[in-house]
Amino acid sequence: MRYLLFLNLLLACVSARGENSPRSEKEESPYEQLEILTRAMQLIRQDYVNDSKTSYKDLTYSALHGMLDSLDPHSQFMEPKDFKSMQEDTKSEFAGLGVTLTEKSGILTILHPMEDTPGFEAGLLPGDQILKINGESTEKLNINSAIEKLRGKVGEKVTLTINRPSTAQVKDFEIVRAIIKVPSVKDAQILPSQGKSRIGYVRITQFNEPTATELAKALNTLEKSGMEALVLDLRYNPGGLLGSAVDVCGEFLDPNTLIVSTEGRNPSREYRTASTSTSQREYPIVVLTNYASASGSEIVAGALKDLGRALLVGETTFGKGSVQSVVSLPDGSAARLTTAKYFTPSRKLIHEHGVSPHIRATLTHDQETALLRSRRKGEESTTQPRPPADPQLDRAVDALQATILSIKTAKVHHTKK
Repeated sequence: MRYLLFLNLLLACVSARGENSPRSEKEESPYEQLEILTRAMQLIRQDYVNDSKTSYKDLTYSALHGMLDSLDPHSQFMEPKDFKSMQEDTKSEFAGLGVTLTEKSGILTILHPMEDTPGFEAGLLPGDQILKINGESTEKLNINSAIEKLRGKVGEKVTLTINRPSTAQVKDFEIVRAIIKVPSVKDAQILPSQGKSRIGYVRITQFNEPTATELAKALNTLEKSGMEALVLDLRYNPGGLLGSAVDVCGEFLDPNTLIVSTEGRNPSREYRTASTSTSQREYPIVVLTNYASASGSEIVAGALKDLGRALLVGETTFGKGSVQSVVSLPDGSAARLTTAKYFTPSRKLIHEHGVSPHIRATLTHDQETALLRSRRKGEESTTQPRPPADPQLDRAVDALQATILSIKTAKVHHTKK
């Protein structure tokens, strides 16, 4: 009976895919391939030495893991517990280490350690490669399986064996799991300036449900303090909810403005700012980006750049611009499948290209380490609003000061006329 259910599930998936997909004359019949798959399952159940591993569920899950993992690093089969964990990611808190993972050249890599989390406080850095988790090699571990191992009971210790390519150093980090709270808008302030310009600064750590609302409140406060221009810092921002990224753009753009479009095998789709948006924020903006700005942060940076609303300063972004659609399956599991790619308003592909800055500015390894260290608890300066050595932020401030001066000069000339 379970065997027939498995066949029906696979046939339904194939049929659903085939209904909307053109088939070439030379394409093999999916039913022939299913016959091969089911015959292999029969042989495994009949002859494999360890019969405890040959249940239909185990074999089906293994087959689905293999199918989706073979497509690209972002397509994955999620067992029920993995699917539940993914759904929790968009909420305000969860239990774990607080690191965002990606796969780079086949190696499990830390894209970004979230601030104020155990992983961040332990000193993990973007680009760190996870070689082992609690002594177990990650060589054949996909991202979802790795996340499952990193999460667990609050207070338990997890040992990560880390390779840091920048220093060629391999080191063990023992980190204690904690409840991870994820604030998205931080450090809203008026920057100190040698001139008379009042330049605001806001940092977005990721895009979750309340991000646009939090940003609007921070901007309102800065505007009441006389802010003339803004630095929007998206460095180390790994992304998050697409709708949140679009809403953030809506704080600076006209209603119904195209932010990003997707293109895949299904009809393309456009995402625009809300038609009810009433934002009047017209001051100059610089967006800071770096190699760890990914997904949602690339959408915001790409849109504001293409539409001439902001100047980009820093480094080319990560280049994660693909769309993953999650489809739940009858037993509580789900398939996460790459279905399209993101394009900026001017039709530039984000995936594997990233968004390039107008003004390139980089940090040395020591400067980057110092910048991240200054954001850790207990190491923040009470007298210095920002780290003293941040060439990327300095270039952003210089650009805005020049823009403000140009605007004021133009107004003087217009008044004289």
